[in-house]
Amino acid sequence: MIERVLIAGAGGQGIMLLGKVLAEAALLEDKFVTWLPAYGPEVRGGAAHCMVTISDDEIGSAYIDRADTLIIMNQMSLDKFKARLKNNGLMIINSSLAKSGNNIKAKIAAGEFTDIAINLGNIKVANVAALGSYLANKKTVGMENIVKVIKKMAPKDEPELLKVNLEALRKGMEL
Repeated sequence: MIERVLIAGAGGQGIMLLGKVLAEAALLEDKFVTWLPAYGPEVRGGAAHCMVTISDDEIGSAYIDRADTLIIMNQMSLDKFKARLKNNGLMIINSSLAKSGNNIKAKIAAGEFTDIAINLGNIKVANVAALGSYLANKKTVGMENIVKVIKKMAPKDEPELLKVNLEALRKGMEL
């Protein structure tokens, strides 16, 4: 098994964090993993993407030319990266901020991740809702390990933040 995931959005949308959570959960399952971040100098608001490869075997390169899955958080990223998805791959789209169009040969899982996050009271958890949608569509890593990583990364002095992240994950899975 090898899964190549390209995650893209704007700086400040938690793109790098989403990739790290996915990568660390795969490490807990003794899989081979690469995580390759890329973002512009302006960081917040600028373009940001990361590449995560998860495999049962050693990985030759962290760079992903053609992804099995794209997780797209805004329109600019969709326009830039849609051609990098393999035919009949999985595209997860934040439909709050991006519209896919009809010319994409992919399985599309669209969800209003930003709207979910706003309704939960924290716009910063839109990335976790997108992760939930990914987990509902791909069984690359187990939910229990994703939850372990989220709990490990959550600030200990903000238990409410952990609660809202887990709720965003659940709502993303339900879409």
